[in-house]
Amino acid sequence: MSPIRAVLRVLHISQDLLHEALRFLRLLATPKSSLAAEVLFLRKQLVFYQERKVKPHRFNDSARLALLLWAKLFDWKSALVNVKPETFIGWHNKAFQLFWRWKSRGGRPRLPKNIRRLIAEMAANNPTWGQERVADELALKLGVLVSPRTVKKYWPNDLDSGRNGVSGQRWMTFVRNHAHAMIACDFATVVTARFRVLYVFVIMEVGRRKLLHCNVTAHPTALWTAQQFREAIPGDHSYRFLIHDRDKTYSDDVDEAVQSLGLKTLRTPVRAPQANAYCERLIGTMRRECLDFLIPLSEKHLRGILREWVAHYNRGRPHSSLGPDVPDAESGLQRVEPCGHRIPVDHQVVAKAVLGGLHHEYRLERRAA
Repeated sequence: MSPIRAVLRVLHISQDLLHEALRFLRLLATPKSSLAAEVLFLRKQLVFYQERKVKPHRFNDSARLALLLWAKLFDWKSALVNVKPETFIGWHNKAFQLFWRWKSRGGRPRLPKNIRRLIAEMAANNPTWGQERVADELALKLGVLVSPRTVKKYWPNDLDSGRNGVSGQRWMTFVRNHAHAMIACDFATVVTARFRVLYVFVIMEVGRRKLLHCNVTAHPTALWTAQQFREAIPGDHSYRFLIHDRDKTYSDDVDEAVQSLGLKTLRTPVRAPQANAYCERLIGTMRRECLDFLIPLSEKHLRGILREWVAHYNRGRPHSSLGPDVPDAESGLQRVEPCGHRIPVDHQVVAKAVLGGLHHEYRLERRAA
């Protein structure tokens, strides 16, 4: 039934009940002797209808509801004629069910929006937790009393709602836990002005997003790649893992060279660039902030462009994920205490052009006396 028809039906029933109520009020003002005579008069006529076996019309909803209401005021069993007592009791049961269905519509009220958001956040940030653990955390430490079934109702759809602890952790959780002991590498292609394809090899530190090494070659062999790792990773490093994809350039000889440097190689799954998301994001930033605006003329020209951009990336480009901060913590960046929406009176802003003015680095400099 459409909503409009349902509303019209309710209005029609309400109108009939209003007419019945007005008629009842009028009868209340009638003398009892007159009312008793009218009842006998109507019953006498009803007897003749029963003798002729005239079949009455079906009761509509308003008539059924009116009979149910009037039956509360007297003993209706002796006055029931047109339907069987079982049918009349069935009307009563149906009305009772509809009443409680209307009263309990919508179920329990929803949790506040901030609690629903907190449950989703806790489920996403703690992959080994189940609904019971989240409910206990909310009750014990935050004073929010909810059952595990309620937590399940607001559990994110993209997570396993039935887990109560898993044997391992998600790949992204592993990367975050070991970010400062992890480096990643990848190749990117660049086309020169003469349509020559060059390969850019980058190695980054995942924890600080620092670009450890960047070099260019036209022929990325396994021997050349192994040499890049030797040049980029110092002897006193604290790294433990290296992430790279399944490119053929990363041969067994390259992995052996990496292991000799004290690193364990982690190969990403097939066709899963998100497993090396930090390095993929670095290459995307390199394209959006540098390579998409410059056309290298040669391998030497590209190497010079990237050398300047890498210095800007590590020492002058703020990274939101770091606080904000720059990846190179030893860059000697002048940090200034916040002073509201104003520049100190005795200072001025100085801009330094990067890549011919494609980017600029700003700093405060004290004015000359």
